[in-house]
Amino acid sequence: MGLAAGIVGLPNVGKSTIFNALTSGKAQAANYPFCTIDPNTGIVSVPDSRLQKISERIPTLKEVPAYIEIVDIAGLVKGASKGEGLGNQFLGHIKNVDAIIHVVRCFEDTDVVHVETTLDPIRDIEIIDTELMLADLDTVERGIVRMAKSAQFGDKEDKDGLATYEKVQAALKQGRPVRQLDLTADEKEVIREMHLLTSKPVLYVTNVDEKGLGGNVLVEQVRKRAAEEKAAVVVLCGKLEAEIAELPPEDRAEFLSGAGLSEPGLATLARSAYTLLGLWTFFTAGEKENRAWVIHQGFTAPQAAGVIHSDFERGFIKADVYSLSDLETHKSEAAIRAAGKMRSEGKEYRVRDGDIMFFKFNV
Repeated sequence: MGLAAGIVGLPNVGKSTIFNALTSGKAQAANYPFCTIDPNTGIVSVPDSRLQKISERIPTLKEVPAYIEIVDIAGLVKGASKGEGLGNQFLGHIKNVDAIIHVVRCFEDTDVVHVETTLDPIRDIEIIDTELMLADLDTVERGIVRMAKSAQFGDKEDKDGLATYEKVQAALKQGRPVRQLDLTADEKEVIREMHLLTSKPVLYVTNVDEKGLGGNVLVEQVRKRAAEEKAAVVVLCGKLEAEIAELPPEDRAEFLSGAGLSEPGLATLARSAYTLLGLWTFFTAGEKENRAWVIHQGFTAPQAAGVIHSDFERGFIKADVYSLSDLETHKSEAAIRAAGKMRSEGKEYRVRDGDIMFFKFNV
């Protein structure tokens, strides 16, 4: 799908540690600011129990999960919007992602220096938000100058666009990120063209020590802040997740059990990022491969077919569709057909999350 979520936060909050565990990559994770300069990019699988359940009924040679792209962006500091700490470069990296995973430090560790010297997750969130809003304000004000010139000539589209720019400018000056504004469809389109940093949806990740996995005072502060923004929060211990990622797969279950976890926190993070990006999954199933495919919410059947191959979309005829519930009830595709539960859907069909599909096409 070409969609990516960027991991942001202050230096030394655990971004690269979490990124490395997510991707099993080896981004630099040192105890000093700006150890990540170029953005590290990784592909992350999204755990989905539905894929395993399909394979229980339809034996296959391999399973292919859904994937999303995660980008580890260097730590931002106060003054980033003015170029501090290579800020302009890092802000540019944020512009290129579709959603933001904001890592917030919620653990004490005298061996890991906090760039602000003290622990205060709300202050840390506000530092990042302020820098992103200042960068957006600069973008919007330059746009207003440009738009005002063309609006003078009576172009209605430019006048409407100018009004949107001014609405956003007023909000940013009040300290409100663009994602919190109530916008019309036309205004959202104008915003999309501006590529504003604070228009991107946000997921907060509270990085705790092992004692904080059940929550702590700092986590609760972040939860309260996130609730005001209608944002989600994932609690995990980056250090523990890094240890889990290094283990052989056969040893992970025992390690998780010992830590009181049913699954790695990163599994929750991957699924939350997937939802944040507005993505759904449909499945194809067969002897050679059972696979999860990534689509935008609201995709039609031909658009979903095009995710597999452009020829499938171009020559789309129809799609045979059934649900996991149908498969679990009737045990096989043949039995689903015999029971009259296999649906034949045409070009207008809106794919549902979890649909199992077989496409028919002709080119």
